[in-house]
Formats: sequence, structure tokens, C-alpha cells
Amino acid sequence: MNKPVALQLCPFSDYLESELCNRLEIVRWFALSPEQQQAWLGQHAASVRAVVTGGHLGCSNALMDQLPALGIVAINGVGFDKVDLPHARARGVSVTTTPDVLTDDVADLAVGLIIGLLRRLPASDAHVRNGKWPDGDMPLARKVSGLRFGIVGLGKIGSAIASRVAPFGPVFYTDLAEKSVPWHFKPDLSALAEAVDVLVIASSANAATRHLISTPVLSALGPEGYLVNVARGSLVDEQALIAALEQGLIAGAALDVFEVEPNVPEALRASGKVVLSPHIASATQETRRDMANLVLANLDAFVAGQPLPTALG
Repeated sequence: MNKPVALQLCPFSDYLESELCNRLEIVRWFALSPEQQQAWLGQHAASVRAVVTGGHLGCSNALMDQLPALGIVAINGVGFDKVDLPHARARGVSVTTTPDVLTDDVADLAVGLIIGLLRRLPASDAHVRNGKWPDGDMPLARKVSGLRFGIVGLGKIGSAIASRVAPFGPVFYTDLAEKSVPWHFKPDLSALAEAVDVLVIASSANAATRHLISTPVLSALGPEGYLVNVARGSLVDEQALIAALEQGLIAGAALDVFEVEPNVPEALRASGKVVLSPHIASATQETRRDMANLVLANLDAFVAGQPLPTALG
């Protein structure tokens, strides 16, 4: 029996790629040039039943529309802002993600970035490695305990972050509505930023939240405040953030995500006020295996004509 054909839009772990090939006829789309892609579509577009992709990449309407038999876009991640859900629904295409299994890792990294940023851990590491310690001590850092923390978006990941930072100090949050939680609700984002020392972004990304963090919010956070982003790069106006850092509107930032990945502005890479990581919030062996298994479970259900475990509504 012929396997269903699927386009793989980006590289995955060895485990996921092996299991995909066991189930499907995989076309490694990202390995083809644009000319090769169009030539392939000219002959085989009608055979494609599935697209497997990452949350950072999604699936464009243009590609979707060239695949008349497409039935599922399976995302290895929780972000789905790079997929036009109404367009997919109109096409009869299901979209799945890998929720819940990466919550702990993302929340853990947020805490790590907070401590790394305020205690200047990357700079301290470089101070020792570069042989500068004999020449003098590092400048004093900031104490984490006792600070006030703000969470932008109190979903599962935001709640997990709030639970982790609550032992350090008071937690405030903003969301679409107040929730039954032990933390302090702020209905206005600027008011939240003004009330805290560390502002952590955990909101979902969509058209309404693009550049949610801009100059007014950064100004409200203030010259002693810090920004941490483990959500999506599109939530932050990067140019406004760069200006805020250069002008001293805020004290620093820790970023795991960026507007145009993997291209990070030189101004951020060169800044001593910034801690950077390459979108690794879910990048542990355990979580990536769990995510892969959810991708596979959705594809298995699709092929079998059964309900999809984590289809988006």
C-alpha cells in the first residue's frame, strides 16, 4: 500500500524524521530550491495529503492553495500564528499543535533568563573565560528576590511562569479578563509594566498582538525594569526595544525569540544589556520527544480517519 505523501517544511529531530518516514512518503521541502519546489508541484501537487512544519514557519496560504488534497497541517510546536486558520478551515484543512508538553520547559527557561539577565551570568562566564578576573571583579548585579514580576498572558505557560517566580516576589498579570488565581490582575498593559520590575511575555501571537510591546510599554517599565520574551518575536517592536535599550528607557532584556529568526539585529547582539538564546524554550530531549509523539499521534489519527488529538478549533 502506498504511503500518504507529506511535505516536511523544516528539519526535525532524528527521532521525528525517522518516525515520519515510517508512516508517510516524506518530501523534504526545505531541501529543495524554489525552482525545484515548483517543478515538483507541477507533477505531484495533487498527491500531498499532509504538511508537517514548525511553529516558527507555519504554512503559507500560497502553498496551501497549491495542494488540492491537503487535509492536515501538523505543527511541531504550540505557535500557530504562521498559519491562517480561517483560510485553512475554508479549505477543509485541519491544523494541529503540540500543547501542554512544552509548558514546563518554556517556564523553566523564563526563570533561567530572568536570573541570567539580572545576575549577569553570561557576562560573568565571559569574565572568567577571557582571563579578566585577575584584573578586577565584575560590576555588581541586581538581586532577583524581592522584585515584582509581571506576566503578559496568563495561559498555561504564563501560569507556569507565575508559579515559578512567585517565591521570588509579588506577581502581577494582564490578560483578556481577570482569572481566579492568587496573583494581582492589571487590565492595562502599560499599568502592568509600570507596576513591576520584570515584565515576562507569555502571550500568544496574532495580528492583534503584533508589536504589543512598544515604546509606551517600555517607557512604563522604566529605567530599572527588565523585559523577558519566551513567546514570539512579533510581540515586541524590536526597533523600539533597541532604542529603549540604547536610550536607557529600560535596564535590559532577555530574549529567546525574535521578529525575523534566525536573523537577530546587530544592535541586540552587540548590547551588553541583553541576554540572548536561539529559540530554545522547548529544546530539551524529553520535551522534543513528547512533542514529536504528539505530531505523530495527530498524523496517525488523520490517516486512520479518526478525531485528531490536538486539533485547533
